[in-house]
Amino acid sequence: MGFGWAGMFRKYLVEPAAMWWPYNLVQVSIFGALHEKEERPKESLTRNQFFLVALICSFAYYALPGYLFPMLTSLSWICWIFPKSVLAHQLGSGLHGLGLGAIGLDWSSISSYLDSPLASPWFATANVAAGFFLFTYVIVPLAYWLDLYNAKRFPIFSEKLFAYSGGEYNITAIVDSNFNIDLEAYEKGGKLYLSTFFVLTYGIGFASLAATVVHVLLFHGREILQISKTTFQEKTMDIHTKLMTKYEQVPEWWFIVTLILNIAAAMFACEYYNDQLQLPWWGVLLACGISIFFTLPIGIITATTNQKPGLNIISEYVIGYLYPGRPVANMCFKVYGFISMKQAVTFLQDFKLGHYMKIPPRTMFMAQIVGTMIAAMVYLGTAWCLMNLIPNICDTSVLPSNSPWTCPMDHVFYDASVIWGLLGPRRIFGDLGTYSAINWCFLGGAIAPFVMWLAHQAFPDKEWIRLINMPVLIGAISIMPPATTVNYTSWILMGFIFGFVVYRYKRDWWQRHNYILSGSLDAGLAFMGVLLYLWLGLEDISLYWWGSELDGCPLASCPTAKGVVVEGCPVY
Repeated sequence: MGFGWAGMFRKYLVEPAAMWWPYNLVQVSIFGALHEKEERPKESLTRNQFFLVALICSFAYYALPGYLFPMLTSLSWICWIFPKSVLAHQLGSGLHGLGLGAIGLDWSSISSYLDSPLASPWFATANVAAGFFLFTYVIVPLAYWLDLYNAKRFPIFSEKLFAYSGGEYNITAIVDSNFNIDLEAYEKGGKLYLSTFFVLTYGIGFASLAATVVHVLLFHGREILQISKTTFQEKTMDIHTKLMTKYEQVPEWWFIVTLILNIAAAMFACEYYNDQLQLPWWGVLLACGISIFFTLPIGIITATTNQKPGLNIISEYVIGYLYPGRPVANMCFKVYGFISMKQAVTFLQDFKLGHYMKIPPRTMFMAQIVGTMIAAMVYLGTAWCLMNLIPNICDTSVLPSNSPWTCPMDHVFYDASVIWGLLGPRRIFGDLGTYSAINWCFLGGAIAPFVMWLAHQAFPDKEWIRLINMPVLIGAISIMPPATTVNYTSWILMGFIFGFVVYRYKRDWWQRHNYILSGSLDAGLAFMGVLLYLWLGLEDISLYWWGSELDGCPLASCPTAKGVVVEGCPVY
């Protein structure tokens, strides 16, 4: 389905020069370094040599956080100073707390959720930093220590689902044999609760979604309307679009046929396997409608800031209200609504890369089709092998703390299926739930871009006002959890160093090496990660010592309410 959405929005998200897709510059720089002939500068390296040196260094270094010294992933020094203080662990833990002062010296931790900070424009990094600090160090602490929604009964940061007692909620007790909700068992078990950070993250997601639509309408609406009315004239083309006109373009019907076939296959699967998938045929069409509506605004934000607002919440919210009590249906709807849009944005990014590299569009299209088919089989085969080869994969209650197989994104995906699918938004965020006030975040998110637009109209000469991007600022922490605070603190620090300091004071070096360094760090990490798994992981050769602990903050997940008993935690 992503191919279809991508084909429909090429005119808006690929051809205009303003849609520059920052992350593509990393790949363009690497391709240039590897293929262009270059004279070696005096007392310096060619870009190819620099790439190889940086790749070797990244490859060698990742042996430390990847195996020998995993604690480099999150150096939470406040916990070391106060080893028995719950408050210190809550504040200082980079993996289970607010990450105050925590830093990660692990490129996989830095770039795992927000992509490379070296590829992010500084204004976007600054927006993310502002949103992160405001939310993490102002809003969340106030909500927690004011005991909003009984916050102190649960960890300050966790993706798990809790009962009122403070323990984990027994989900299996409220699911019947058909994977539907057992209302009698749910009434007996009591309401489900979320950690402070988790529930406020959903509020931020509501606000970010509304802010994205309003921001695009206010700041890009005129451009969208103009492109819709007219085709590109010679005078409006940038150099890349001019050069691409010599190639035969991909006919629109190729995308339409691909889209129709995929929608038909999805509808057939949902009807034929309805007992397993639970989603009716109309759910596929509704998911497609949501996906096509949001592809353009989210694509514009991604193409100009390298940040990706999420559509997952609105997908879960809609089907959760229309079809509650069916978690598998909610997951399927999320795949067809959110994942198809996410794939469309990825395909559009690839189209822009081909645009920069002057790859014939039809060749690019076929490469994407064939690549997607191969990738689907490889991914399925890899997943099947891992589930059979890795004991207790994804089971955090059994796996050691430094295990790489904890599957944080899958845990959040599962929790979302319970919140939005099994229970439904009405029992969590509606009149039957605890967190109904969170819905006001939709209104707040819609108002925020309007305020910035009025400020820009009042002070058009103040360029910094236009650089305040409310969807990015508000949605800065929308992927937390599974992302943790140390992922953000380290990413922001790296973004500040290279996006501001180096760019400002070593502009020549930045222009020549910044994107190449980003690519080489990714490549070195990938090679060493595969080597460590094949060499040590398959043989189950582990190393356990003080530095093997990922965080060193065992009390960070403890509740602080009076009388709540949790194993391993002090009782107040």
